[in-house]
Amino acid sequence: MSTVGAGTDDDATSTVSRAFDVVSAVASLTRTGRGASATDVARALGRERSHVSRTLTALAAQDVVARDDERRYRPSWAWYTAAEDLVDRRLRLEGLAVLDDLAAATGEAVFLGVLRGDTTVTIVESIPSASNMVGTWIGRGYPAFCSDAGQAVLWDADDEEVRAVFAATDFAGAGPRAPASVDDFLGRLREARERGYTIVDEEAEAGLYSVAAPVWDFRGEVVAAIQVVGERTILQPRTSQAATACRRAAAALSERLGGGRGRG
Repeated sequence: MSTVGAGTDDDATSTVSRAFDVVSAVASLTRTGRGASATDVARALGRERSHVSRTLTALAAQDVVARDDERRYRPSWAWYTAAEDLVDRRLRLEGLAVLDDLAAATGEAVFLGVLRGDTTVTIVESIPSASNMVGTWIGRGYPAFCSDAGQAVLWDADDEEVRAVFAATDFAGAGPRAPASVDDFLGRLREARERGYTIVDEEAEAGLYSVAAPVWDFRGEVVAAIQVVGERTILQPRTSQAATACRRAAAALSERLGGGRGRG
């Protein structure tokens, strides 16, 4: 095994994590409008000021944060794009460990999905050897109106945003219990919010059952959903247990993204 390769991977992971945490802290500290100093950020993160200062300098050089004459920082015009990239990388870096723990706890296949247009796409998965799942779903899209992640990734969207997502969607060709319209989908989404997690019961395909929970980032936005997926006859009787484990996993990943706990 090459120690050089391993070191490179560790360095990349550490760099992404440091940058993510610093951007998150700057965004949080500047919500009142005043910039944050390197000392403010270091104190918020519990880190050495010199290390934070170097990271801030690098972020400023890339226009992720802007520094004023008083050497205080705030998100720059390009911060949102940079945040999207950092969140995506952090999801992939941190997601697998969270999903592996969830798969071990439930004995079922688990997935991390994101919204792309009117589809959901799996970006991380963990499938136990005992699972009946065959192949991989990573990179594959599925109609969001009936997918295991669809309701959860739209958790924080208002009705008009949901209607915009599905404006050109044909609510057809799905499982026997799939929503028949956007109004039907919205009704199920409201029920899921009241429940605290989603249930997708033969909406994707016959015999398939899942529970899911949203993942939040440091901007207070839902960026992904964690799903536990299995055969209906096996998973449905264990809904409460699976949902509890799923929500805990989503909260753990949200915390790693700076999103905190207890949302949704």
